Amino acid sequence: MRQTYSNQLRMDCLPIEQVALNFECRDEIVPVLAALQHLYLQIELRNQLTRLIARDVNETTRRDIGREGFNYWQILVLGVVRLGCNLNYDKLQDLCENHRALRSLLGVGDWDPTRFGWRRIRDTLCLLKPATLETINALIVSDGQSVDGDARKQVRADSFVVETNIHYPTESSLIWDGIRKLLPVSYKLALSLGLEGWRQMSHQLKQIKRQVREIARLSASDSPAVQAQVYPAYGVLLRRVGSLLDRVRDLKKAAQSSTLDLTQAGWLDQLNHWYELTSKVIDTAFRRTQLRETVPNEDKIFSIFEPHTQLYRRGKAGEPNQFGRLVMLYQDAAGFISHYYMMGRNELDAEVVVEQTRIAQRKHGGEIEDASFDRGYFSPDNQTELEAIVDHPCLPPRHRNAYAQWLREASVRMHDSRKRHSGIESAIGAFQSGNGMKRCRDRTEIGLQRYLGLAVLGRNIHVLGKLLIAQANTEAEASRTKRKKAG
Repeated sequence: MRQTYSNQLRMDCLPIEQVALNFECRDEIVPVLAALQHLYLQIELRNQLTRLIARDVNETTRRDIGREGFNYWQILVLGVVRLGCNLNYDKLQDLCENHRALRSLLGVGDWDPTRFGWRRIRDTLCLLKPATLETINALIVSDGQSVDGDARKQVRADSFVVETNIHYPTESSLIWDGIRKLLPVSYKLALSLGLEGWRQMSHQLKQIKRQVREIARLSASDSPAVQAQVYPAYGVLLRRVGSLLDRVRDLKKAAQSSTLDLTQAGWLDQLNHWYELTSKVIDTAFRRTQLRETVPNEDKIFSIFEPHTQLYRRGKAGEPNQFGRLVMLYQDAAGFISHYYMMGRNELDAEVVVEQTRIAQRKHGGEIEDASFDRGYFSPDNQTELEAIVDHPCLPPRHRNAYAQWLREASVRMHDSRKRHSGIESAIGAFQSGNGMKRCRDRTEIGLQRYLGLAVLGRNIHVLGKLLIAQANTEAEASRTKRKKAG
C-alpha cells in the first residue's frame, strides 16, 4: 500500500514548508533539501513527479492493498539525496534515521517507527525506469530555467566515460569468472537429473584456478624468456576449459530433452547465460593467443558480469584505458544538465552529436542560440547540420593548422563561446566527484542507465537549490560556487 505523500500534520515534526535550513552551512545536502522543499510547494509540479514515480513503482501491483511502503514523495527524496550527496545505501539509511531536516522533508517525525533499511531503499529505487528519470529531469530543468530566464539560450556539451564496477579484465581472469559461475550450476543441474561425471567439480575448479594464476605470474614478468611462455600457458588453459565446455554442452542437450521443474529450468537458463559469455571469451582468447590475430574491441567482452562494458582509449593523463560507457552531457547557462545520453558500445562522439543536439534543442523549446563542442565532434557534415539546428554552433576543426586558421577567422562571439566551453570540464569533474559518476556502483546496463538518471537528477536539484538560496540571500555560504556558468 502506497500513498502519494502524507499531508497529515504531526506533533513530532514540522510541516515540510516550515522546515528551517541553515544556509550558512556549506554541506551539499543543504541546497538539495532547499530545492526539494521548493518542489514540494509547487503543487502541480509535485503531482506530476509523484504520478511518474507511481507509474513505475506500481506498474504491476495495486497501490491500495498490501503492507505499507514508502510513499511516492519519499521515493523521490531518497533518489535525489542518494546521488545528490554521493551516498552509499548505508550512509543514506543513517541520514534518514538521524538527520532531523531530512526526516522532516520525508514527512517522518521523532516518534515515527518507520525503518529505512538499506535493502528496502535499494529495492524501491530499482523500480524506477531510466526513461521516467529522464522525464523527471526535464520537468525539474524546465522549472529551474524559469528561475534564470536566459538559461535556455546557451549550452555546452562534452562526453566522458562512466566506469563500470569491474576488475581489470584479462582473458585468463574472465575465463576463470565464467568457469567458476558455470561449473556449480552444471553440478546442481546434473545432480538433480541423476547424471554422473560431475563429482570432481571442486578439483577441476582448482586446476583451472592454478593455471590462471600461472598465466598471471608469467604475464607480470619483464623477462622476454618468461613472456614467451604466456601463450603456451594459455594453450593449456584453453584445452582444459574446452574439455569442460564439451561436457556442459552434453549436459545442456540432456536437460533440454528432459521434463524440468521450475528450479531446474532456472538452472538451465543460468547455464545457457554463463555458457554463452564464457564461450565468447574463450573464442577471443584463442584467436589472440593461438592464432595471433588482432581482435577488435566490438568482438571482446570486458566483464562476464557487466558485458555492456566497453574499452576506451581517449588519451587522458593517468588513464590510458577506461572501462565503462561514454556519456554525453549538455549543460545550459544556469548550470543545469538539460540533456544527457549514454552512447552505445560502438558509438563515437561525432556520430551522435547532431541527433542529440536536435533533441536538446527540442527540450529547450527551440531557444538555444549558442552551442559549443570539443574538436572531437568536428566533421564538415556535422558543421553543416548543426548550423541548421543552432544559430551559432562553436565546433572547431580537429587538425591543428585548420584550428589555428579557425581561431584567426572566428568572430568575437565564437571566441567567447570557445572560452566558456572549458567550464564543461569543471562541471564533469564536479559530476564525477560529487554525484558518484566516476564509477557506477549499480549492476547491469539498465542499472547503469538508472544510476546516470539519478545522478543527473541529484546534480540538477543541487543547482536549483543554490539558485534558490542565492535569490533569498546572495551572501549565504550555501549558495556560493567557484564554477562559472555557461553564460
